[in-house]
Amino acid sequence: MKTFATHRVTRPQRSNTAIARDFLDLSFMLESGKALPVFTRFEGPITLRVTGQPPPTFEADLADLLRRLRREARIDIRRIAPDAEASLTVAIVPRRDLQRAVPQAACFVVPRIGSWAEFAANRRAETIDWTTLETRERITVFIPADVPPQELRDCLHEELAQALGPLNDLYRLPDSVFNDDNFHTVLTGFDMLILRMTYAPELRSGMTRDEVAARLPGLLARLNPAGARRAEPQQAETRRDWITAIETALGPGTSDRNRRAAATRAVEIARASDWNDNRLAFSLFALGRLSLGVDTDLALASFLQAGGIYAADPATELHEAHIAMQLAAFALSSGQAGAALAIVDDNLDVVMRAENAALLATLMLVKAEALDIMGRTREGLRLRTEALGWARYGFGSDREVLRRMGEIAAISPLARGMEEDV
Repeated sequence: MKTFATHRVTRPQRSNTAIARDFLDLSFMLESGKALPVFTRFEGPITLRVTGQPPPTFEADLADLLRRLRREARIDIRRIAPDAEASLTVAIVPRRDLQRAVPQAACFVVPRIGSWAEFAANRRAETIDWTTLETRERITVFIPADVPPQELRDCLHEELAQALGPLNDLYRLPDSVFNDDNFHTVLTGFDMLILRMTYAPELRSGMTRDEVAARLPGLLARLNPAGARRAEPQQAETRRDWITAIETALGPGTSDRNRRAAATRAVEIARASDWNDNRLAFSLFALGRLSLGVDTDLALASFLQAGGIYAADPATELHEAHIAMQLAAFALSSGQAGAALAIVDDNLDVVMRAENAALLATLMLVKAEALDIMGRTREGLRLRTEALGWARYGFGSDREVLRRMGEIAAISPLARGMEEDV
């Protein structure tokens, strides 16, 4: 198994005016659209404990995240023993129990409790209502034990960030884990700035939105002086009917036909709203994925349009890499080995920086198949071996790794017994 040894620190690229608006919308709203009456955070040093039986990769990933929170976000957080009273509990729970309790969530965070038993006893009580909080004192993050290492790490980053800071997600954000598009799964420079702002001395629990807003210009001038020199047009608010369409397209409990219809509706809403940003691109990406195996021409056209939008913004280079994986697979399937190889090579570094082992392994496996088509089988074998190491972190079990390898190999012309002119 391969893991990411170092993290490359990034810097937010938006203006301070835009970041202030983002901070307010993230900090004073829930994902449901319900407003939060006051600003909340932990006051004073934060202690963290881990309960349950974490898998082997968890310890290194948690230690790395805590180092980053202390260094980049300047949060005073330290780990303590599992049986000690802690501000923040990370509870490792069997996946089946999490899905039985909250079917739509892979992992989640709950206030005012410290264990799974407390959560079960208070699931429908006002106790765990975020809107009743005035300050944060005791919070638990619930994470599944039996998932691939990367999924475990991703849950740790997203839910720990919400336990410490914003409770909302905004689809308009291109460079953040506080976005339900799930392209970024490791906390970015923007996210660390948001968390650092959350724990800045200028703010405190109990402040109203207007009180926080009055402090943000000076706070951002201190923490992000480069942002004062940037100008940025304000994006339109994300429509609730578009969010509903996207959630229907990508969420559980819906037929494939209804998912495609919802994705089509999301594209139509985005275009009618004159969004030519990552929200339109994400709508097209969703439509492309849902059209695979059903309408190949529509899938390819959707990916190409989404890729063009993502390519126009440096902040969405990771999003473009996800599109590139689909386009590389199309190229491989049609015997265009050289094109597949070029697409992969253009995106490997971006994916490495984003620490997405699953996507990295997939791109490498596509490239290995392309190399085989081109007669460069030794290079293909070496790359396939390297990809396996990343795949074990990204996909988990050897059985799942082999299944993914088989899917990619199956789209190669070699697997279909075709001879291609490369």
